[in-house]
Order: sequence, then C-alpha cells, then structure tokens
Amino acid sequence: MRRAMAGLGLILLLAGAGRADAGGVDLRIGGFIPRMRDCGVTTPNPEYTLFRDVCDLYFIGKGDFDGVYGGVEYNQVVLDYVEVGVHYDYYSNTEDTSYRDWERPGGGEIQQSLRLRVAPLGVTVRFLPTGKRHRLVPFVGGGVDALFYKYEEMGDFIDFYSPDCETDLGCPILPDHFVAEDTAFGYHALGGLRVYVNRDFAIVGEGRYQWGKHDMGDDFAPNEPGLVNTIDLGGWTFTVGLHVRF
Repeated sequence: MRRAMAGLGLILLLAGAGRADAGGVDLRIGGFIPRMRDCGVTTPNPEYTLFRDVCDLYFIGKGDFDGVYGGVEYNQVVLDYVEVGVHYDYYSNTEDTSYRDWERPGGGEIQQSLRLRVAPLGVTVRFLPTGKRHRLVPFVGGGVDALFYKYEEMGDFIDFYSPDCETDLGCPILPDHFVAEDTAFGYHALGGLRVYVNRDFAIVGEGRYQWGKHDMGDDFAPNEPGLVNTIDLGGWTFTVGLHVRF
C-alpha cells in the first residue's frame, strides 16, 4: 500500500511539473474528531466494532478521543483549476479510564490507558473554481489514503477467561499491554478557503471527512468464531494552516 501511494503521487506530480507558478506546500494543524458511531447506542449493530466494545467496557464516550491533528502537503496544478496534492498527516490521543461495571475486590477502580494513533498518507484532487490568481480561493475535493494506525490498551485488565472466574476467587486482575498496528484503505472529501496575504503566502482553513475501517489483528484478533474487532477510523478533521506558493 505504501509503495502504491508513493508511486501514484510521483506520477501525478510529474504530470504538472512543467507548469510555471503551479506548485505549493501546505503546513496545517487542527483537530480530529473520530466517528465512534457505536458509542452510546442502545440498538446493537450487526457489525461488531472495537469502539462499541470500548464504550461498553470502559468510561469512554464520544468526544473523548478528539485530539490534535496536523500535517504537510505538497500540491501541484495539473490542469486549469485542478490541483493534485500528496499529504502526510498525524493524530494521536491517549485517554485514561477504568471499567464501568467492575471494581477491585477491596473496592477501587481498575484503571487503563487507551491510545489511538492514525497517520494518513494520501493523494487529494482539488477543484479551485477561481484559479490561484485571486485573493480569495475556495476549493472542494477528495482523494484516497493509506491509514497507518496503532491502537493500544495499557494497564490492569480482568481475565474473563480464567478458570478462577467460576470459583470464589473470582476473575484475576492482571497488568497487560495490548496492541494492534496495521494499514487500512480510506478516502476523504474536503472543502475550504485560501486567503492570500500576498502572491506567495495564504492562510488556509479546511474541513474534511475521512472514511476508513479495518478488521484488527495482533492482540485484537478474533478469539471466538465469527467475532471480529473492526476499528472505525473515520471522522471529521478541521485545520488552519499556511500555503506557500512557488
């Protein structure tokens, strides 16, 4: 996936390399709001998703994984009013939590830390109806991504599969660290506005929605027939940044 995305980006950039005054670099920062669609719902979803499990087990809800998002993009005009960009962005957030329905035998929370990281590497095609020679340049577009993600749970956990759960001893509580790391295919749609301060610099505001999900492996691989942990990597991103034209 990584090689395919890099190769596609190289081809698209070379297609516009001969145009004068056509390239630019964007630096941006903002926030990512993960979709977490199954948190708080009362009707079970036929598709078993990681975040539904997380929200049922721990004190986690929609909004808790919202975090800082930033990245860089190289873009190139390839046709009149059409621009292609190759971008790399990064998001990471850690939440401290505990089990909703269980405590230690003597009382007290059973605590964990949950961490989600997502790094999209992708290609975007933008349509700029006014071209790049106006002070105000609105744009819309979309593209595809390779979503490099890593999800971790660290802390103390109840071993619900222990034989002790059927005895007076009760389920043991053990320290552990669970990790799933992989790459998902995704795509996005976006819109925004560039406000040129002068010929070469512009302030950029952008909103985008990202779609992407993946059946997890590693420590979150299925441990029962038909049980799959599907992580939903979709959500909204809102950023502001600087566009440098050359």
